[in-house]
Amino acid sequence: MTRWQLLLGILVPGLLGVGLGEGRALAANKYLEIPPVTEAEDTRAYRYANLTNEQTLAELDRRGIPYLREQPVPGVRLPIRLAGRLQGVWIHSVLPAEQRKTTPFEILDGRLALALDDLCAILRAHGFVEAVHFTMYRPPHEEPARPGEFLHRHPGGMAIDLGALKKDTGHWVAVGPHWPSQIGAKSCGPEGRKLQGRRGRELLSVACEASDLRIFHYMLTPHFDEAHADHLHLEIKAGVKWFLVN
Repeated sequence: MTRWQLLLGILVPGLLGVGLGEGRALAANKYLEIPPVTEAEDTRAYRYANLTNEQTLAELDRRGIPYLREQPVPGVRLPIRLAGRLQGVWIHSVLPAEQRKTTPFEILDGRLALALDDLCAILRAHGFVEAVHFTMYRPPHEEPARPGEFLHRHPGGMAIDLGALKKDTGHWVAVGPHWPSQIGAKSCGPEGRKLQGRRGRELLSVACEASDLRIFHYMLTPHFDEAHADHLHLEIKAGVKWFLVN
């Protein structure tokens, strides 16, 4: 069963009956932006990614973000689960509701939750009330994390693969069908690609607004490669002082 079929099970209830491996590609990408150090360190992505656990918990509590602490997860510095809506937006996986309380794919690092809270403010301003993802935390494909080792991307709970959004009107907007892939195209800015469909244009607008606010270090879209044709990969990473939207 493909991820798109799983997503259809969310978009059309009852339909189902119930590493990044591109490190070098990122570094060589023509859309990579390297701002002055002081500017990079003042971004939301940098601040969130480099918080201590204590600072992260304090900020989660200050914002009133609903969360549950999770037992230690190999590779994740501060594993939590979201326990409610962020800015009025319900974030959850494509899995059936009864599986979400225990699946590891609903786990995320608390730092990513802060970035998602900012993203949800943008989503709510566009009238979205639900965001469906394919994964946040994902165990590494190779060797498991060693005790005390904290990983990046999905193995560290520091990234989300966003597949679809639901409007308060009940309409769904999905990356796969509404953001046709054009590998190598520019996503944001004056020379960015212009999508024809209204839903695709709104998805693109959300992504570019998040980019303008520097909420994430990496935002990989259907323009990046075939593996991202059906989702937006949104990631923060400790120590990083550059940004990529592609």
